[in-house]
Amino acid sequence: MPARTLTRDQLARDLAIRDLTDPLAGPHAIQLLVDAAVDALASRWGCEVRTCRGERVVPLGDNYDALGFPAASVTRDARYTRYVDDGHMLRSHASAMIPPALRALAAEPSPPDDVLLVCPGITYRRDSIDRLHTGTPHQLDLWRITRTPMTDADMDGMIDALAGAVVPGVPYRSEARVHPYTHNGRQVDALAHGEWIEVWECGLAHPGVLGRAGLDEGWSGLALGMGLDRLLMLRKGIRDIRVLRSDDPRIASQLQDLSPYRAVSNLPAIRRDLSIAVDVADDAEILGDRARDALGDDADLVEAIEVLSETPWLQLPDAAVKRLGMDASQKNVLLRLTIRPLERTLTDDEANRVRDRVYAALHRGSVMAWATSR
Repeated sequence: MPARTLTRDQLARDLAIRDLTDPLAGPHAIQLLVDAAVDALASRWGCEVRTCRGERVVPLGDNYDALGFPAASVTRDARYTRYVDDGHMLRSHASAMIPPALRALAAEPSPPDDVLLVCPGITYRRDSIDRLHTGTPHQLDLWRITRTPMTDADMDGMIDALAGAVVPGVPYRSEARVHPYTHNGRQVDALAHGEWIEVWECGLAHPGVLGRAGLDEGWSGLALGMGLDRLLMLRKGIRDIRVLRSDDPRIASQLQDLSPYRAVSNLPAIRRDLSIAVDVADDAEILGDRARDALGDDADLVEAIEVLSETPWLQLPDAAVKRLGMDASQKNVLLRLTIRPLERTLTDDEANRVRDRVYAALHRGSVMAWATSR
């Protein structure tokens, strides 16, 4: 069993989170993006369309092995993956739904010669906390499986069609990337507010992935996986990913279409700097995940947790080591905690209580420094 697995309560909490791509959970603009992407490709190719939704808890084999991830891949590390037990995990990407969809296709007596597999859904990551990242991103995998040999030109056409459908008028670029499940892989970035933001990855479907599912060399394909949260933010002009899950009626009512977002308010930020002792291997993703877990439903009060600096134990003065209660297996991290609720302003005391909950979850030293009375 992996060294770090979810508790029963953690698993129940994660499974209870609404999947914004699922119409059965209520309408959301993310579903309109999925429809736009599927319609653009289906009309271009004239192929059959199959939506394949899978379970959130998946076998490790479908999330990694069937897609060609090496056994030593860092993505398998329990620091980044939400393991349920020794053979199962919360899917870390929508691509985990592709192997069973391919196997089902291969098992048909007379499968269609050209089909678009559509796999949307919530995924789970251990990730940092800022305006672009969430521990539960929504993704969409689109795989064209066909008996017609696919080429780089077909991939270029797919990229152009999708860009025009989901982020019309937004500049984008394509750069070479290596993925275990593709040949000639690409990463596509879109330009937003002066910075390039990754929105999807794609490539020619790897023959090994198709072969492991039971599809022989007569089959070919295009493979693409996109992040729906960031694409919706680009489409509507949203700057903070927390907006996508807001229950404020003034915000939620704007998440029913793809028209530009009108900011409801610009509440002031409350910032608290934390000097903490953490394990040497801890990074922004691990600290963000730990803070989310500690805050639970109040995690949306935090806009960002930013690592300002890191200092090894050996480089710290003795006074700092003593003040933090550190030992040689730790490092000192200076964090900036930005608290900015979307819907109301917190009092100083409320902000300090949020600060202390984050501090208690992250600080591993033996000496504690609270902002509130304990």
